[in-house]
Amino acid sequence: MKTVAVFVGLCLVFVFVWERVDVVRVGYQIERLKRDKIVLERQRDELRVKFSALSASDRIAKLATEKLGMNPPQQGQIVVVQSRPNNDVYPSDVVPVELKLAKNDLPIGRF
Repeated sequence: MKTVAVFVGLCLVFVFVWERVDVVRVGYQIERLKRDKIVLERQRDELRVKFSALSASDRIAKLATEKLGMNPPQQGQIVVVQSRPNNDVYPSDVVPVELKLAKNDLPIGRF
């Protein structure tokens, strides 16, 4: 009977020690994940700034004219197309859409 009590006592001590070690392990894992989160948030912020800089309309217009040889459309090159939905198909709160297209006066095959 004494050996059973000692065995149960040792098992309880073992479970207690194992639980403490597991709590410490999980604590280290939480700290590592917090650091990873901070690094990822920093990277996200840097990427947002980079995206804003790369998608600036002035920069895109400059690249289009300098690198691609594009020019703004001249007078008469813009064609306005209006869409008027059929009242039978669309509800009355649908607003007509106005699209502006630039005509290409270049011959086919010329870039």
